[in-house]
Amino acid sequence: MKNILLGVTGGIAAYKSANIISILRKRGYNVKVIMTTSATKIITPQTLETLSRNKVYTDMWEREHQMEVEHISLAEWADLILVAPATLNIIGKVANGIADDMLSTVISASIKPVYFALAMNVNMYNNPILKSNIDKLKSFNYNFIEADEGFLACNVNAKGRLKDEKEIVEIIEERLEQEESQPLKNINFLITAGRTEEALDPVRYFSNRSSGQMGYELAKRATLLGANVTLISGPTNLEVPNNLKKFISVKSAQNMFDKVMEEFDSQDVAIACAAVADYRPKIYSTEKIKKADGDLVIALERNPDILFNMGLKKENQFLIGFAAETENIEENAKKKLMKKNLNMIVANNANNMQKQTNSIQIIKNNGEIVKYPEKSKKEVAKDIINELIKEYDFSIL
Repeated sequence: MKNILLGVTGGIAAYKSANIISILRKRGYNVKVIMTTSATKIITPQTLETLSRNKVYTDMWEREHQMEVEHISLAEWADLILVAPATLNIIGKVANGIADDMLSTVISASIKPVYFALAMNVNMYNNPILKSNIDKLKSFNYNFIEADEGFLACNVNAKGRLKDEKEIVEIIEERLEQEESQPLKNINFLITAGRTEEALDPVRYFSNRSSGQMGYELAKRATLLGANVTLISGPTNLEVPNNLKKFISVKSAQNMFDKVMEEFDSQDVAIACAAVADYRPKIYSTEKIKKADGDLVIALERNPDILFNMGLKKENQFLIGFAAETENIEENAKKKLMKKNLNMIVANNANNMQKQTNSIQIIKNNGEIVKYPEKSKKEVAKDIINELIKEYDFSIL
């Protein structure tokens, strides 16, 4: 049974800590709580003591007859520290080495994973000082759970709302799972994700409906299992996953091709999940194209085939492609598997592009076909990585 130390600060979302404790307890975790003085003005320590079934810590200088140094013992007890809500104040303290209360002192004394679930006023959230402190803490392997958009206490709809409590718990559960098993430790992964945008003029482009979710879930899963993941992503509305080795943002197919070719030689596994445009406008207009009488004819030219070139270039890399088809899914996927020199291909219906779920069949270069029913893309990512682990030749490392 894992031990979670929950830090509750003085944001208005402090009342949601009660639900976080309840969810953690129902899932079998031991929970202890540290509250800042400000947090106790929003929700009482007695409430959180009742839910956690443990003493709530609020005062570093409380006099009790005990031999242990409390802030050190709590830091050592925890398998993971979650701060929810995490305010601009606690981020600033930790980033600048200030340890002037129980919570900041325990965090500073801990060598365990720390997650800050951000929640604050939108202007605070957009404050460049906060961004600087977050970037600094990320460089020291602290983890952040981004806030959601929603109705805030300051009567505006904006980013700054604490992420749903269940989602927060699921995020830290994934990290705890990572701590237990890392079959992909030190394996270098290259994953492409998202769509590409092929510019026609300064305001228009050709693209597709890919959300990027499948590639991002694959990156999260590989990272959790220990892989060193480089994620090359076209435009998406998704948060960048935590703990990547490298994140590279691109727009066009040519951009993605250039970056993939730069990174490919140093990889052990490559998964091409991006929805890359096959064609781009042959002529880019530097001025907005004006509406005129009659039809507009746009000449297109081929983009480089990223997956085909990876197949040409590969030596010991394990290469996985995707085939999003609208008809003859299995037949077209098999052709792509052979033509592009893949180890494995994931075939699915292109109509699942913007859905939260997917149903897939995995076709391997030995002829084996494994079919999976419709499930969440997070679960699909687990299935794909599990099949990879079965087939990957770890002896080449």
